[in-house]
Amino acid sequence: MIRALSEELQRLLPSELERQVDAFVERIQALPPGLRAMASIYQLDVSITLDDLGWHFANWHHRAYCNETLRGLALLEAQEAADIFSQAYALATTHWETIGRLVSEDFRLFTTWYPRSELARALAPLNERIWTLRRSFPDYGLMTFWLTFARKYPEKVSAAAR
Repeated sequence: MIRALSEELQRLLPSELERQVDAFVERIQALPPGLRAMASIYQLDVSITLDDLGWHFANWHHRAYCNETLRGLALLEAQEAADIFSQAYALATTHWETIGRLVSEDFRLFTTWYPRSELARALAPLNERIWTLRRSFPDYGLMTFWLTFARKYPEKVSAAAR
């Protein structure tokens, strides 16, 4: 089932669209509720698999996308992940302009600043919590919430759910 969901999202959201985050968010918002939620949390799972929450906010420095991620986690009934992300997002917003400036000037500036930053220190316990949560789903990580949701609410995943 995870493969079918992933293939459907890839069909509806071509990878080149991710480089145009405004258009990506707009396209996500046009999806059926379940697919919208699934698309909105995918990059968070990638971020916490490869890096951490701070890196996620640098790589996906877009408030509308972060808001979609919060909505997606809530819809998928991923309460603990939603709580962690919400707290992390609140911390990141206090550094939002700095992150944006560093990323837009030269991403390497972020990579130098972040590890020693107040933000990294503040996010450390939330990173531990999200990594622990992700490890509790060794096969699919946060995408486990996709499977649970699709099985529980198949009508919210299809195009007819719009």
